[in-house]
Amino acid sequence: MSQSQSKSQPRAKQPAAEPRPSASIILISPTNQILLLHRVKTSTSFASAHVFPGGNLDALHDGPVAPPTEGALRHADGPAYRIAALRECFEESGILLAKGREDGKLVSVGEGVRDEGRRKVHSGEVKFRDWVEGVGGVPDVDGLIPFTRWITPPPSPKRFTTQMYLYFLPPNPESTPSSSSSPSSQETAITIPTDTSPIIVPTPDGGIEHTSATFATPSTWLSLHHARKISMFPPQYFLLTLLSRFFPRAAEAGTPSRSVVDRERRDLLEFIGRVPATFGGERELGHPTSAIPWAEKIISPRVLKARGDGYLVLGLDRTGAEVEAIGDGKVRGGVADAVVVVNLKAKGGPWNLGVFGKDEAMKEENLVKGGKL
Repeated sequence: MSQSQSKSQPRAKQPAAEPRPSASIILISPTNQILLLHRVKTSTSFASAHVFPGGNLDALHDGPVAPPTEGALRHADGPAYRIAALRECFEESGILLAKGREDGKLVSVGEGVRDEGRRKVHSGEVKFRDWVEGVGGVPDVDGLIPFTRWITPPPSPKRFTTQMYLYFLPPNPESTPSSSSSPSSQETAITIPTDTSPIIVPTPDGGIEHTSATFATPSTWLSLHHARKISMFPPQYFLLTLLSRFFPRAAEAGTPSRSVVDRERRDLLEFIGRVPATFGGERELGHPTSAIPWAEKIISPRVLKARGDGYLVLGLDRTGAEVEAIGDGKVRGGVADAVVVVNLKAKGGPWNLGVFGKDEAMKEENLVKGGKL
């Protein structure tokens, strides 16, 4: 074959990378704030972004996960995903979500024991479950509440099938004033309220993967993103937007009462368990995705519209090819009545994220033009 002929041949399409199983925790503080970690700028995944604690499954610590040939099980909540979520939370933030074998309360360990445990678990010197057992605890897998799964769409070379969980830290028995802290001297100065209980004080991992670990209300995190002080990716932004409905800005003025904390949590749990399950649009009540509870929604963002200035409108209703190919007759999908708008071309982003109704984002481009979110 001549060189000219070879040039005329279409390039073979590369197969999409297999999504790697991972797990993540939306950790909710005693005052209903959310923990985010600031990824180091040298990270190969989500560099410099603010993310929930989480990471890839590790067979040594977490046990086996179904192979790609068993799609329905691979892309579903299971024991390995739960252990991975708890382990990653401990490694990345120092918060140990384990219950005592005797009293059923969260296990509290000293700083030195905790830091040495984080190091040994991260390096693989000791299995996570063995270390937890050694300090008198059992990983609190039952405390995890499934809350959507996200599958990175192709053509990204690094893809993940990430099980998201909610975890409620025990409310404080009495109200105490909130403290304020600056996440890191290496970051833009940000002052946000944090919790004071020694059980739930997060700490970064010494710069291995993160430079800060901080609690703040969902509305605070969203405001910081809109001010371009922190970047985040569509899954984190979408879920924080959803949670901001249930954990309102009022908590920023001081620690809410126990009754307020409990009421907000009850409302969120009622929403998660409700079917039809939509983002809020009445027009989508008849859509097949509305029959899927939030615990089982699988979302693989897809581009509905791409603008020349870098803005993308991402649909959230589909699961991606891997799940769509399962073909067992079960209805799977995500959210049909909301889309995420994001600017991926701006330096240091993603920036200018926003959640809109589908028709709103597709027809009224002025909503996103110039970053007006």
